[in-house]
This record gives sequence, C-alpha cells and structure tokens, in this order.
Amino acid sequence: MQHDTEIELKALVGGDKRSWDAFCVRYAPAINAAVRRAFGTGRPSPDDLLDAGQEVFLKLCREDYKLLREFDPKRAKLATWIGIIAYSTTVDWLRRRRPTANIDDVPEAALAVQPIEREHLQIPDGLLSERQALVLKLIYDREMDVPEIARLLNVEAQTVRSTHHKALIRLREHFNPDGRG
Repeated sequence: MQHDTEIELKALVGGDKRSWDAFCVRYAPAINAAVRRAFGTGRPSPDDLLDAGQEVFLKLCREDYKLLREFDPKRAKLATWIGIIAYSTTVDWLRRRRPTANIDDVPEAALAVQPIEREHLQIPDGLLSERQALVLKLIYDREMDVPEIARLLNVEAQTVRSTHHKALIRLREHFNPDGRG
C-alpha cells in the first residue's frame, strides 16, 4: 500500500493529468468531510463549501505540488495527511473571510483601553534591603527599565538585574514558604 501511494504521488507531481484526476476522485470525499468539519455546526452555503474545498486543491497544487512532494508515508496515511491539510486550509480560509470593520468607523469609546487596577503588595519591613525595595519600586511602580535605573543609581545594569532577582527570590520564599508555585 505504501509503495502504491508513492507511485501514485510520483506520477501526480510529475504532471500526469490522469493521476491528478484519479487523485481528485479518490480524495475529494476526505477533503469535503474535513472542510465540513472545519465549518463547525453552522450551515455553510454550498458555494462556501465549494470555495473552501477548491482552496484545498489549490494549496495542494501550489509551487509545483510542494505539499504533496513533502508527504512522508512513514508519518501518516495519505488520506489522514490530506484531511489535516484540508481542515487547516479551511480554517485559514474562514479566518480570511471574517468581516472586518474599518477602524475609522468604530466609535472611539469602543477602542478605549481601561486602566489596569494594580494590586499593591504589602512587603513586611525588613524583608528586603533598601536597595532591593528601591529597585522593585522603580521597576514596577515607576515602570523604569534596567538601564534607566542603573544610570539613576550609578551602578552597572547587571547589578540592577541581580538586585531585582534577589528581591524576587526573597519575596517568593516569604510568601510561599513551602516552595510551590
């Protein structure tokens, strides 16, 4: 069977029209089933089903049958592999067809981003060194990056990263003493 598939594909990618016609007849039911599965529970129009199925066949032909040349019979049966290609191609086809709105037509209120309410952690006194607490405050409260903090504190950037790391380790140990999470 594996040998038959290899012979079939060799003739197909070689441009033999009879092989292509036989391939289409043989695998159209599997392709159509995968296309219907990709549409989900909705009731697609017959035209949409045909268009999506046609897209699958086009994908298989593109770049001189590149996908069919890449088929490895050791990894899957040809029908299974084609079903996967058909399903994913149809999902991509459906995504491209989703209606999109022109951003100028969307009310500005719908595009507004709500500010994030951040919870402030109460760090017990003495848990962190002054430098560790300062580095955390600059990173998380003032949203400064490491090079900015290094310039401000007149230290190397690696010192800021190391201080940040050590502070996080201390916080994890304090708030999660059993070491989980």
